[in-house]
Amino acid sequence: QVQLVESGGGLVQPGGSLKLSCAASGFSFSIYPMSWYRQAPGKERKLVARIGNAGRSTNYADSVKGRFTISRDNAKMTVYLEMNSLKPEDTAVYYCNRLPNLNTWGKGTLVTVSS
Repeated sequence: QVQLVESGGGLVQPGGSLKLSCAASGFSFSIYPMSWYRQAPGKERKLVARIGNAGRSTNYADSVKGRFTISRDNAKMTVYLEMNSLKPEDTAVYYCNRLPNLNTWGKGTLVTVSS
């Protein structure tokens, strides 16, 4: 059974940090690139970052470049998103998925950046 479970979200002040985790199961994790997306209230889901299957190549949306870092642990079938210097506009529900996307999405984890 394919499953993606995101965790690590919460309320943080502007300038703060959070580290998100996504535990995957039900597919061959280590052969797929993985990605993080976010969906702000009333907006479409957008790609935030992606990482190659071996973890050597990464790409980021311009809006998070230099502040967010994606990483993965293939032995644990987990992908991470470390977020620093958070801004109110980073507030969103964050999701992970493989590339190409699975039809199944997790429930996401809510990140709220507010003072």
